Amino acid sequence: MSTRALSFGAIAEAYERFRPGYPEELFDLVLAYAGRPVRTALEIGAGTGKATRLFAAHGVAVTATEPDAAMLTELRKTVPANVTTVRAAFEDLRPGKTYGLVYAAAALHWTRPESRWSSVAALLDPEGVVASFGGPVQLADPAVEEAVQAARAPFLESDEVPSPDGTAPDEAMQWPGTELQRSQFFLDVQQSVIKRRLTMSAPDYVGYLSTVSAYLQLPQSRRQQAYEAITRILPGTVEIAADIIVHLARRRSE
Repeated sequence: MSTRALSFGAIAEAYERFRPGYPEELFDLVLAYAGRPVRTALEIGAGTGKATRLFAAHGVAVTATEPDAAMLTELRKTVPANVTTVRAAFEDLRPGKTYGLVYAAAALHWTRPESRWSSVAALLDPEGVVASFGGPVQLADPAVEEAVQAARAPFLESDEVPSPDGTAPDEAMQWPGTELQRSQFFLDVQQSVIKRRLTMSAPDYVGYLSTVSAYLQLPQSRRQQAYEAITRILPGTVEIAADIIVHLARRRSE
């Protein structure tokens, strides 16, 4: 687990406040793919519980794993009784109990590629399902996006997390679907997109940026200067494109 992956704990409350949650459509998509009730799930990198709450609300017994104590503290404030929390990085989990679903919400790219899929497979029931979902939160208006990039440029060239396997943004199959297709452990790889548009106030959008790892790597003074520069050029409210890219696959039978 990288230092960048563990940078979120200091801003756990902001993460919970400003990051968008996940819609009912996501649960419906996972359930339809599974083709049977999902009763147990293990979540990788649960953060403050944005996705945890969605699955737990549908009666799934979720084991939410998260290496950062501050993030787990925030998660525990809001999750129901059918959620078990474990402070651990994914790499530190030991196979034993298996689950009908293993999922990650904007967290899988922080795990180690060399053991990622064998570890997921070991935690799944026979023919269990793996789900990974997330996506960039982007300004929908190209003119506003261009102005923000110009304001950000003196401090940060890009705030995006590059594809872990180098897949280009215009490829039909995106990561981690690309890795799942190559994996000996999984089959029936499916990629879906849940279209989503949100409206945020300018302060809330800057609040969202305060939870993005690229900004968190900046020295605090530079980070604050970047936020102020962006705030100066934003309109009062902004439209956000926050599409959710969902990858699903089934564990290959032994």
